[in-house]
Amino acid sequence: MAEPEHALVMKLLLLLLTLHSSLFVDFVVSEIIFEERFDDGWTSRWVKSDWKRSEGKAGSFKHTAGKWSGDPDDRGIQTATDAKHFAISAKIPEFSNKNRTLVVQYSIKFEQDIECGGGYIKLLSGYVNQKKFGGDTPYSLMFGPDICGSDTKKLHLILSYQGQTYPVKKDLQCETDKLTHFYTFILRPDATYSILVDNRERESGSMYTDWDILPPRKIKDVKAKKPADWDDREYIDDPNDVKPEGYDSVPAEIPDPKAKEPDNWDEEEDGIWKPPKIPNPAYKGPWKRKKIKNPNYKGKWKIPWIDNPEFEDDPDLYVMKPIKYVGIEVWQVKAGSVFDNILICDDPEYAKQVVQDIWERNREAEKEAFEEAEKVRQAQEEEEARRAREDGERRRRGRSRDRRNQERDRYREKYRRRDYHDYLDDYHDEL
Repeated sequence: MAEPEHALVMKLLLLLLTLHSSLFVDFVVSEIIFEERFDDGWTSRWVKSDWKRSEGKAGSFKHTAGKWSGDPDDRGIQTATDAKHFAISAKIPEFSNKNRTLVVQYSIKFEQDIECGGGYIKLLSGYVNQKKFGGDTPYSLMFGPDICGSDTKKLHLILSYQGQTYPVKKDLQCETDKLTHFYTFILRPDATYSILVDNRERESGSMYTDWDILPPRKIKDVKAKKPADWDDREYIDDPNDVKPEGYDSVPAEIPDPKAKEPDNWDEEEDGIWKPPKIPNPAYKGPWKRKKIKNPNYKGKWKIPWIDNPEFEDDPDLYVMKPIKYVGIEVWQVKAGSVFDNILICDDPEYAKQVVQDIWERNREAEKEAFEEAEKVRQAQEEEEARRAREDGERRRRGRSRDRRNQERDRYREKYRRRDYHDYLDDYHDEL
């Protein structure tokens, strides 16, 4: 008998509800905690610190896209005064990264020959007096480039744990050209992380191994000793190999069969002639047994790893104190760095899309703008060099002219004096 129509409708509704519930459970809503593109209202969100201002060492920022840009309307904030400290921060909605992925991303462009200075950002926890925010303000995360001379081209990644900061142990390198680059740090609830530069993974690993925060899970057993019966000989002499009969009777040298007794050899005076000796091609050296694979070979013995008795796991190792602020606090010998596109979220795919929308779309135009600016700069330097050469030549000619005039005056004075003395001599002669 066919089911009633209302029963079929109820079954269909139940199926739809089940599917909806399943989809709802699997669907995770991502959150953009903070995103700053530095549009015209940026000053209402950011507070400039007075740190170092009383000493005359506080630098200023300007709102600009820089000297060359793929999009002149896409402005950031640029360090604007040389040999200064720069400190600025923004308050953000408080959040915790417990049980979710943390993504921190921003872009920076070093337009200047920075010589020595930082280009990193910081995440801050707890209360911060933003007007006093500076280098001594505690932070939870510090991430970004630090360049000094030709030796230091570092990408900082420093995490705070229980009030102490820990730098990553890996040697991370940053970009050093004068174009925009995006830096992305991803920290997951399993304490693994990734670092991306321009959407390409530069480094990855785990907080357990790449920071000296917790003692290692495993340590080498320093008390362990190689077992007496451990055979680490990969090859051994073949016990079945037998020395050929007469092997030791083969001499190492033999008389040279091509040698001839000299015509002037005198046996009475020189003795019996003997041909010189040469290496014996049949001689194979001291006999040695052939080598064969050792059937008892166990490999090279290594000190075993054991559980570290001092290791105590912390499942919240990756969890930072609730974040409340994002800040830029750097010192630079030469200013000119453009900070932009700061993003804090829990969705790596969204961060990736931002880089695609901005950097990938504008990078060719920015390269062209940079190359054009370089042409202008080089032309100006060549013009300045030409003027300097011309000024130098004029000064050289002027000095030569002055020397000639001085020499001429000296000779005039000399001859004037000589004429005077000649006159005196003539006068005395007449007397």
